[in-house]
Amino acid sequence: MTPHNEQHDYDHIVIGSGFGGSVSAMRLAEKGYRVAVMEQGRRWTPDNLPESSWRARRYVWRPKLGLYGFFNMRFFKHVVVLQGNAVGGGSITYAQTLWQPKDVVWQQGEWAGLADWPRLMPQHYATAKRMLGATQNQRVAEADERLKVMAQAAGVADSYYVTDVGVFFGDADKPQGASYPDPYFEGKGPARNSCIGCGGCMMGCRFNAKNTLDKNYLYFAEQLGATVHAETEVTAVIPLDGATGATGYRVHTRSTIGWRKIEKSFTTQGIVFAGGALGTQALLFQMKQAGHLPHISDMLGHKVRTNAESLIGVRYIGAANKNIDNSKGVAIGSGVFLNEHTHIEATRYPRGSDAMGALTTLMTHGRVGRGRVLRWLWLMLSQLVRHPIKTMQIILPFGFARQTMILLCMQTMDGHLTMTYDRPWYSPFGKRLQTIGTPIPTYIPEANDFAQLGARVTGGTAVTSITEVLLNIPMTAHCLGGATMGRTAVEGVVNERLEVFGYQNMRICDGSVVSANLGVNPSLTITALAEYGMALVPHKTTLKVRQPDERKL
Repeated sequence: MTPHNEQHDYDHIVIGSGFGGSVSAMRLAEKGYRVAVMEQGRRWTPDNLPESSWRARRYVWRPKLGLYGFFNMRFFKHVVVLQGNAVGGGSITYAQTLWQPKDVVWQQGEWAGLADWPRLMPQHYATAKRMLGATQNQRVAEADERLKVMAQAAGVADSYYVTDVGVFFGDADKPQGASYPDPYFEGKGPARNSCIGCGGCMMGCRFNAKNTLDKNYLYFAEQLGATVHAETEVTAVIPLDGATGATGYRVHTRSTIGWRKIEKSFTTQGIVFAGGALGTQALLFQMKQAGHLPHISDMLGHKVRTNAESLIGVRYIGAANKNIDNSKGVAIGSGVFLNEHTHIEATRYPRGSDAMGALTTLMTHGRVGRGRVLRWLWLMLSQLVRHPIKTMQIILPFGFARQTMILLCMQTMDGHLTMTYDRPWYSPFGKRLQTIGTPIPTYIPEANDFAQLGARVTGGTAVTSITEVLLNIPMTAHCLGGATMGRTAVEGVVNERLEVFGYQNMRICDGSVVSANLGVNPSLTITALAEYGMALVPHKTTLKVRQPDERKL
């Protein structure tokens, strides 16, 4: 750490405004630093969020195609990653499920033994829960009750639970949707409306009930003077001294929306990378390969995890199911544990947001590969012959949100990918992140068994993602790792203090530093890790010179 230089534009620039970035911005501003946040996505409000997932221009983030939403799907050889881009990061589109993982995860993966995590982290989890407004779900709905029936049939009824979520539910004696002054921060935060249970959390809450980051961490960061540069992508981070960044960094940016790209640059004493696992990896790869940050560990891109996830479900078609509505409630309202490693949650989209249904098909068992594809083809043909109308209704997306009980399965079983930054064979137009090496398991047999059993006892049909069956590629909404912790740069990209090996005043505070599969939704853990990392930063008025650790170089 080096003394502050008042000649810089900012004391700290935070790249990304998701869970790690918003925490960093608030805590740094709270400690007296001049802070800027660079966010490539747009700023959203309840008034401009899309009504459904069919509104691609306001839902999907593909700026090169003129799609300026907040949801993106990244397709890799070994995995499909669902992610969010917005002021507030993934909090705009996440399911606001706030789970604290079991302590055993700290004994696994690359962070094991680096610190006394079971002693250090509880206080930061507590702060994260308070800031994000964690509370038990009070909109238990039809799909949650149906999950309880499935759990009973599977013999795991005792493991059924109602989720803790970052949603404001208001008072039981007042109508849903009623307005309240700030209920969390002694009136210093923004007003809220109570949840109406529409299931629209992952479409962005249009009813002002979801505790997105722009209503807590980022809100207070701006109140404390932090500047948020929306629709701004960081293209380069260059040490001013050409070495370890002892005198600060120059950050180059360009606008992301519109055909005319406006480029700017800023100087800063410190950098916080918080662009999410994919965004941080891509930018660090670019800077390492360009020679701007050559000391970045060669472990960059290693140990990329997917939370060992599988997206499956049960769809309800036919006259007997015409009154079913799985879209009501909060996005993730309940869950069960099939065993100590496997965890399933009842998940939903709001009525009319059926686009994800285009990625589902009939569930097919069997070993991965050509044989499973042939088995799927036989299943599809036989069902089309026997039940043509019902089968077509299942494979077409229309009505998907109302008819489908999505089951999100996560495991703590370890498994990881490796990412590189290279030019793919099919694209002459530049480099991009790619996955290489051994693939991770494509599907979770016990989860599929649970879905098929659940379908039988509740009168539905088990479905799964089409990429899993046809391409042997799983989906995940929780890409983690790629810049994990280590004792030295030979073992990891950051140390146990989240400081980047080889550089001064450079930290990573996002999902890329998560160093084990959590087996639960990771947002709370990323928030708590950022709280932990920022607690180690001294106040500006007490800043002292701290020489770089030799092991970083």
